[in-house]
Amino acid sequence: MSIHAKVYIIDDDPIICNSIRLLLEAEGFDARAYISARDFLNAIGPEEMACVVTDVRMPGMSGVDLLTHIATRRLKLPVIVMSGQADVALAVHAMKQGAVDFMEKPFSDAALLDSVRRALDRNVPHPEQDATAQEIRSRLAVLSAREREVLDRLTAGKSNKFIACELGISYRTVEVHRSNLMKKTKAGSLPELVRMSIAATKPPA
Repeated sequence: MSIHAKVYIIDDDPIICNSIRLLLEAEGFDARAYISARDFLNAIGPEEMACVVTDVRMPGMSGVDLLTHIATRRLKLPVIVMSGQADVALAVHAMKQGAVDFMEKPFSDAALLDSVRRALDRNVPHPEQDATAQEIRSRLAVLSAREREVLDRLTAGKSNKFIACELGISYRTVEVHRSNLMKKTKAGSLPELVRMSIAATKPPA
């Protein structure tokens, strides 16, 4: 990964746009900010080394809509979506539409930088990727039936309260199952758990 790789930031809040741009520029990235997905698409050309950091919920064209346009134009741009707490289900949907990661606001500078570096790195061949996917499937295989039910609903963006109601169990029980499945899968966060769940369903390259 080149430290001067381009990163495109899209958020209808100019304060967030500029904050992320300044952070990335301080780390040596060529960061460019847009306040709408349409402005970004009008400006973008084919890029070999670039990624996109976009809010998932924006007026006009949403982050999910943007993913569709990127795919239609065959742009090789890994996309990281940012979401508010109430937008987790939408962010999960975006990942299933091709986003490589989602960042739940508020997130740390370090977490964003790590996500950007991983996104830019995904075009570099990694022979160990299939083995990693197999390891993830092995971790998921040890989950109990109930833990799997909780996992399926968490990765669909459902809240603990909703899961408890749907499964007919207590909120506390959902928390216990969630804690157990995080330990068994060795996932450090909900976004990582979603990435693992999606990776486990993909066939080997």
